[in-house]
Amino acid sequence: MENQTQKKEIGIEITKETAAGNYSNLALITHSNSEFILDFARMLPGYPKAQVVSRVIMTPEHAKRLLLALKDNISKYESQHGEIRLGAPNLPKNTIPFGFNPNNTPEA
Repeated sequence: MENQTQKKEIGIEITKETAAGNYSNLALITHSNSEFILDFARMLPGYPKAQVVSRVIMTPEHAKRLLLALKDNISKYESQHGEIRLGAPNLPKNTIPFGFNPNNTPEA
């Protein structure tokens, strides 16, 4: 009898266009009772709005699997390269980068 817990390999194919990727420096996450929606956006200096470059929709179970995979990969990355610091080192705390202002009001 074959081992029932034997892992199956999944073949993955990627097009040249997808392989090139999209740069994102902003992620917006929303959810309903049945799905999570992750919008990856690019915010550029001098532009008033962020542009969504990719949207990923997944089930809550897959969203949690993504969370666990990210935690694992961040842990491995930090063990090799040191802690990932949040925010630019020379910016004061709570500074909004790139002039991004979600309220569209002048920054103080």
